[in-house]
Amino acid sequence: MTYRLLADSVLVLHLLFIGFVIFGGLIAHRFAWVASIHIPAVCWGIFIELTGKLCPLTTLEVGLRRAAGDAGYSDSFIEHYLLPIIYPTGLTRSIQFWLAGFVILINVAIYGWFLYRLWGSRSNASSQDAPFK
Repeated sequence: MTYRLLADSVLVLHLLFIGFVIFGGLIAHRFAWVASIHIPAVCWGIFIELTGKLCPLTTLEVGLRRAAGDAGYSDSFIEHYLLPIIYPTGLTRSIQFWLAGFVILINVAIYGWFLYRLWGSRSNASSQDAPFK
């Protein structure tokens, strides 16, 4: 039971990590220090998708499930709803490339918007400080 609970916890953590990779830039917009964690996470996610390697969280989860005596995935609530999101049926290398492209596109848009607003606010502040001629 403990291994199964740990495996389910890793699965939830994995889903949260994926969500952070995709949308963490929105958090970084509010808290700039988050970008120092988010950008490496995005790079890791893209690396995993493009190379087809297994994420260590996947390896850990599978190991915990085996330790719990599961031959594969049983049908708990968490597994039923989260597994199809993290490990979709029919996932191919081509789909993984599209997913990596999606992650890149979303994050370039979020950080581009963030930088545009940052530079826009700086230029407005500097124009307000300029003396009238």
